Amino acid sequence: MKGTVTVIEKGDVRVHSYMAPDDSLNVTTQLIETAACVIAVDAQYALAYADEVAEYVAGLGKPLQRVIITHAHPDHFHGAGRLGAPVHALAAVRDAIAAQGDGQDPSGAVIPASEVIPTVVITPGTELIDGITLVYEAVSGGEAADELVIKLPDHGVLVAQDLVYHHAHLFLGQNDIDGWEATTRRLASDDAYDTILAGHGLPAGREVFGEMLEYLAAARELLGDDGEAYKKAIVERFPSYGSPFLIDIGNQYLFGGQEQ
Repeated sequence: MKGTVTVIEKGDVRVHSYMAPDDSLNVTTQLIETAACVIAVDAQYALAYADEVAEYVAGLGKPLQRVIITHAHPDHFHGAGRLGAPVHALAAVRDAIAAQGDGQDPSGAVIPASEVIPTVVITPGTELIDGITLVYEAVSGGEAADELVIKLPDHGVLVAQDLVYHHAHLFLGQNDIDGWEATTRRLASDDAYDTILAGHGLPAGREVFGEMLEYLAAARELLGDDGEAYKKAIVERFPSYGSPFLIDIGNQYLFGGQEQ
C-alpha cells in the first residue's frame, strides 16, 4: 500500500484515515467503522489510490454503506465510483460536481461524470446510522464555496475535511482567506471535539486550529500579485509542510485566469 492509514479507537467507533502520498496531494479519505458497516468520507483524486481505499475497506469485512463527498473539488470525488456504494452530498455540492462533466485521472483515463455525481442529497441536521449520531453542517467560507462538516458528538470527532489541513500547504484558489479564518475560529470555539480529521494530512488534535490560523495569516501577509514569489515565501515559512503542488494549483486560479 502506498497510502498511509491511521486508526483511531473512539469507543464503539473506529476511524481509519487513509492519506494518499505526496504525489496525490496527501488527500485523505476518512472511513468511519461502526459495529455493522463502514461510512466513507471523500474518495481520493487518483483512481489507483481510490482502489487502495476500496481494498482496505474490503479487508474490514463490513459493507461500505455510503460515500459522502464533502465538497466539489476533484481530488475528493474522482474515485467515488471505485468504492462501490451510493454517493451522498449536499445539493449544492452535487450540482457543482455535475456541472464539471467528465473528469480525467492522472493516468489519463476518463472518469465519467455518471460515476461520481452524488445520487443521494444530504440535508443538514442529525442522522443516526447503526446507533451512531452524525451531525451534518453546511459551511460557506473556506477552501470551497460549499462544504460539509460532519460531527460525531458522542465520540468527540470532527470530520472537517478541507476546512482543515494538517501540515500540508493550503489551496487558496477560492480567494477567501477572511471566510476561512472565520470558519476556523468557529470550529475551534466548540471544545467538545478532540479528534480533528483533515482533508489533507493525518488526523490531528485541537492544536491544528491554531496552526491553520497561523498559515492563513501568513498567506494574507505574503500573497501579493506574483504567484511564484508567494510560493517561494510560503514554503520558506512552512518548510516541513507537504503537498506544495497545492500552491501551484491555487495560483492557477489566483493568477492564471481559471475560475472556481
